Amino acid sequence: MNGGTAVGGGTARVGVVLVSHSARVAESVAELASELAGGGAQGAPVAAAGGGPDGGTGTSAELIAAAARSVDAGAGVAVLADLGSAVLTVKALLAEGGELPPGTRLVDAPFVEGAVAAVVTASAGGDLDAVAAAAGEAYGYRKE
Repeated sequence: MNGGTAVGGGTARVGVVLVSHSARVAESVAELASELAGGGAQGAPVAAAGGGPDGGTGTSAELIAAAARSVDAGAGVAVLADLGSAVLTVKALLAEGGELPPGTRLVDAPFVEGAVAAVVTASAGGDLDAVAAAAGEAYGYRKE
């Protein structure tokens, strides 16, 4: 989606990485979140990291690390993951150190609603704590 350069007159935005077992799911959620956040040059940098290394279903540490580097503008990177092994892959990368940019955080949030909240908050200039909190609050969205 957006690149990892500073936006908004030099103000770096928190980057968001969406990790899914499906490349199409990750890309679609990234597109939806960016569109709902207003998109454009002032939006937060967002990257999809979906699918396995062979392009099939799964997760790829290499794709996740590359996506995180692509959205890193120095303000932190929020990573949201869809299912268990995607979470485990991100946790392993965080534990290893060095593969992910400093300030990368795995955010506990529902994938779609959390992604939208994270990208909207990051696009509005929220810091990493605010982005993580907004995404996590998406657990409380009631649909009844």
